[in-house]
Amino acid sequence: MKYDNIIAKLTLEQKASLLTGRDFWSTQEYEAEGIPSMYLSDGPHGVRRQAAEADHLGLNPSIPATCFPTAAAMANSWDPALGEELGERLGQEAAAQQVNVLLGPGMNIKRDPLCGRNFEYFSEDPFLAGKMAAAYVRGIQKNSISACLKHFAANDQEFRRMALDSVLDERTLREIYLTGFEIAVKEGKPGAVMTAYNKLNGTYCDENKWLVSDVLRGEWGFGGMVVSDWAGTNNKVASQLAGSDLEMPSCRYGAEDIVKAVKEGTLDESVLDKSLERILALAFRTTEAKKGVKEEFDVAEHHAFAEKCAEESIVLLKNDRAALPLDGEERVCLIGDFARTPRYQGAGSSVVNPTKLDCVTDAIGGYGLHYTGYRKGFDRYGRKKNQLAEEALALAKESDTIVFFAGLDEISEAEGIDRRDMKLPQNQLDLLERLSGLQKKLVVVLSCGSAVELGAAERADAIVYACLSGQAGAKAILNVLTGRVNPSGKLAESFPLSHENCPSAPYFPGKEMTVEYREGLYVGYRYYTSTGIAVRFPFGYGLSYTKFEYSDLQVGSDGVSFTISNEGERDGSEIAQLYVGLGHSRVYRPAYELKGFQKVFVGAGKQVKVHIPFDERTFRYFDTDMGRWETEEGTYTIMIGSSSAEIRLSSELFVQGTAVPVDRRKDLPSYYAGNVAAVSDGEFQLLLGRDIPPSGYAFYKKDHIEIGENSTVNDLRYCKSLLGRFVSALMRFAHAFLWKIGKRTQANTLEQGVLHQPIRGIAKYGGMSRRRMEALIIVFNGRFMKGMAQFFTKEKKKGKA
Repeated sequence: MKYDNIIAKLTLEQKASLLTGRDFWSTQEYEAEGIPSMYLSDGPHGVRRQAAEADHLGLNPSIPATCFPTAAAMANSWDPALGEELGERLGQEAAAQQVNVLLGPGMNIKRDPLCGRNFEYFSEDPFLAGKMAAAYVRGIQKNSISACLKHFAANDQEFRRMALDSVLDERTLREIYLTGFEIAVKEGKPGAVMTAYNKLNGTYCDENKWLVSDVLRGEWGFGGMVVSDWAGTNNKVASQLAGSDLEMPSCRYGAEDIVKAVKEGTLDESVLDKSLERILALAFRTTEAKKGVKEEFDVAEHHAFAEKCAEESIVLLKNDRAALPLDGEERVCLIGDFARTPRYQGAGSSVVNPTKLDCVTDAIGGYGLHYTGYRKGFDRYGRKKNQLAEEALALAKESDTIVFFAGLDEISEAEGIDRRDMKLPQNQLDLLERLSGLQKKLVVVLSCGSAVELGAAERADAIVYACLSGQAGAKAILNVLTGRVNPSGKLAESFPLSHENCPSAPYFPGKEMTVEYREGLYVGYRYYTSTGIAVRFPFGYGLSYTKFEYSDLQVGSDGVSFTISNEGERDGSEIAQLYVGLGHSRVYRPAYELKGFQKVFVGAGKQVKVHIPFDERTFRYFDTDMGRWETEEGTYTIMIGSSSAEIRLSSELFVQGTAVPVDRRKDLPSYYAGNVAAVSDGEFQLLLGRDIPPSGYAFYKKDHIEIGENSTVNDLRYCKSLLGRFVSALMRFAHAFLWKIGKRTQANTLEQGVLHQPIRGIAKYGGMSRRRMEALIIVFNGRFMKGMAQFFTKEKKKGKA
């Protein structure tokens, strides 16, 4: 090993201390041995190095940095080259702030629209997510710092995320939830990967040997550092045995557990040495790269680039009667709080303190419009204020065109909580209803990080989906509204008509001990195209101010070629999508799946020849009987679409198979039909190939459970101790009370930071010893005096410290 001479000089205690953080954001250093400390910083769409007291929920401000569009927005660009440029600028800013590891990109699958962290993730499709993430990684690491893919894996809900078991079959896991990570690891080559909070099929991700050692390191060849999510290590010894390396943040008892296990012979010291080799390699490489780096970056250029990214990511969802672009003759008013106070990013650990923040009301003067004014119109947090609505209506009556800025507030989409529904706030919908009755041209600009039910917004003549477009999004929106930019973004996720139409709706979120992925492979468009269930806007959909035609499809053994013609009078970019399906398959599968895409610029009246290659993933499926990837022999339908619902060209290609799969049609009828919204226990058990784990609490009395270190504060309502029940009741009452009186920020902070925090998380964040944590558990299990005695007395030290 490269660093064995350094490792050999370390004591067991020093080795153990290097495997857990020094503090909240940095790793341990040993100056005498020349071992530097690494600084890890949040940063999926902007660097969040905190200048004040550290926290992981985005409560305290960070050093100013460019807030680029979120991953949810950038995925709508379908442009990995642009993502790589964005990543390069992220890396420049991270290096300028002396950051070693940038914690991002996040790339979990948008399994359900209600996941509170969807704004940080790219797509419902693993191929698109993987390609975008790989591009980010390549860009970030051009600056010799490390990117860190997260959250590995199947972390697709926020509710009880630290104490939840994601239950799914291996084929679904491989094809949907791991494929994106596989692409990003193999093509991006990140220096680090972060394990998720949740259990995966019964084992916490950070201590899941199959996930970390067998798949990530073994099959994909990942040689970098594996770090836990913050307070996400359940058992540090098991984590080391699984192949994970670094526990964050600093945990007093994590290092002690390591030392104890080595001395007792349950953990070989060579396991520590392998982890240290990986940690030191990353620390030395990234520390050396930061030497001589200027602690500044081109703020203006990065802001301008953020505007370009937002322009490429905006999706034109509706444009009836050519309502857009706006012209200089019509009298235009702006209505909606987001026009003046933009909604441009999510809430939680990814919150960026922007270097500059544009707003539409300040910028509109430079666009040559007959601007009649702005009215707030509504309270962004949903409170009804009739005066605001009346003022907006009065202005609208004096205007020809109403541009209404709708969306979700910062509290609705946040780390640690899931959305309660898919609806836009009722006060916005009520005002939209009244505005639509004025018979004026109505344009809706939508700001949110995931799909919503549109309600009255559907009555608008035009709908522009800005998503969460970063600090420069306002001018990008105006550029699209006025036609300075021809919109080219397309949806990276489906917009269902309602949440009830989602395949995961019956199973999301998991409320107690497990979340069951009974819908299997049928996530997003895979479900809608297979069942014919209508959606409001399909995956891959987006309009333009020009018209594109597709022709001349040629299918070869290495890929497809075709021609795109711009039949309109404006230059524009089109995103062509390659879908592949196999009818009469012996294995169940969606009607077709995305296997390639390309964004191309086509001048007005011009045409472009497009080639999309096949790759190793184009025809594969995971055979759970054989335990490997296989290709089913057959005649595949090769489709080119402008969206998942609009296939423009198709042809057929015979592909030779590698094995004959087992036909399980009789056992799994719902999966062969795609009707997965009500899968029975028996069928899901057959899909899993094992018993379905219990989903509820394990009561040993009518309302008592045994409390352990992974029990949450919310779970204490069922503990034997009256003190524990009181604490839980107090926290739940405080949360409900704060929500009712409109203090939603404080309510959400309480929910994500306390109510669903496991006892081990409280101990880790609070710098508590294992002895004191276990004392609390004794108290909550009804032995008050014994627990208190242990909590307030020190453990007798054995041997020399």
